[in-house]
Amino acid sequence: MNNALRISAFAAAVTLGWAAPAHGQTASDAEALRAEMAAMRQQMAAMAAKIDTLESELDATDVKAEQATLAATNATQSAAASQAKGEVKVAELEKSSGWSFKPFGRLMVDAGTVSTPDSIVDNGLGFANEVRRARIGVKGDLGAGFGYKTEVEFADNDPELTDAILTYKDGGATLTVGQHNNFQGLEELTSSRFISFMERAAFTDAFGFKRRVGVSGQFKTGAATIQAGIFTDNIGDLSSDENNSYSLDGRLVFAPKVGNTQLHIGASAHYRDLNDDASSVRYRQRPSVHFTDTRFINTGSIGASSETGFGVEGAVITGPFHAQAEGYWQTVNRPGMADPTFFGGAVEAGVYLTKGDTRGYKGNKFDRNKPVNPVGSGGIGAVQLNVRYDYLDLVDAGVVGGMQNAYAASLVWSPTANTRLTVNYTRNEYDMADIAAGLDTDYNVNAFAVRAGFDF
Repeated sequence: MNNALRISAFAAAVTLGWAAPAHGQTASDAEALRAEMAAMRQQMAAMAAKIDTLESELDATDVKAEQATLAATNATQSAAASQAKGEVKVAELEKSSGWSFKPFGRLMVDAGTVSTPDSIVDNGLGFANEVRRARIGVKGDLGAGFGYKTEVEFADNDPELTDAILTYKDGGATLTVGQHNNFQGLEELTSSRFISFMERAAFTDAFGFKRRVGVSGQFKTGAATIQAGIFTDNIGDLSSDENNSYSLDGRLVFAPKVGNTQLHIGASAHYRDLNDDASSVRYRQRPSVHFTDTRFINTGSIGASSETGFGVEGAVITGPFHAQAEGYWQTVNRPGMADPTFFGGAVEAGVYLTKGDTRGYKGNKFDRNKPVNPVGSGGIGAVQLNVRYDYLDLVDAGVVGGMQNAYAASLVWSPTANTRLTVNYTRNEYDMADIAAGLDTDYNVNAFAVRAGFDF
């Protein structure tokens, strides 16, 4: 209609401008009329230019509206796809300057029983239950490559800071400052949300792997990653008189993907200087569950000046199958005495019984499984069966802490990507155990447990 309007206006203007004087009009009247028509033609030309401008603006507005509609449609489809996979995505607050804020958390509740020979009397055995983990935190970006993460644990009714870090990323390099994990291996660095049993392999807890305050760096190029850092003590111990140690930790990982198969090969090293001639260490472990404080293998206190550890790790993921193996040697340096070396290791394998599911892997560690057919979308979720052999030897150089051979099986059901139910059975066979069954230090302990958990 705008083009028709312009054409009509110009036609009228031209016709009037070139019309002959009407009957009875003088020459001066005709000249005046022509002047008025010329003015009208100028006004009409200005009006046409204005109409062109308005049409251009309208076209631009239509394009922006289409883009906004497309973006909203894509966001809706993405959210629907995530919901269809049973994955919960928490909204992230973000500003144009690059600053963002995202909350996250997890809850895990355990129950089970530990059975032992009748000759062992221990009030910490039998049936028990606990809130294993109850954490909440926030993470995000600060702009210009900087980021942050803070997480607090509430499970023991005494809030404890687990992670508190500031990071800086530039390409494949990452610098981390604050309370965070050292680089002790695949099993320890994999989140408790994604491990295939309720508890990690025995050596990770026995050898005191835990978060500490420090500075670390990571560099990734292709399939290779190198990590190294210097650490002090856990943030909860910084105010104590025993806060006088430091450690050096490093890890190398090569994780290529060959076709649809993910490979993982790594090695780690640890040196901790206790920085005090009167210092000591102690290595011990529970019977494959956390809701009892009873440790059947225990070195007791060992006078030490430092400790040195070396670990190797390997894993493979192909389709529904995964396998993992890890070993760790921990040497205690004792002034004036022989230095004992203790060893722990585990081998496990697992398979998904539900079609299309596979174990997640990201950042040189196991990651979340997202069920192909989650509950709520016509499916039953993901079902995974796992078996593991777990060995721990705390006997060497006159130190008799006991040996453990553990045979475990687990069934993990993930109705959605953020929910999990785990059933766990372990047969622990002890030799030279710390807690004797009568006069016998060689006996078996059975542990059965279940866990319900979710995270966001």
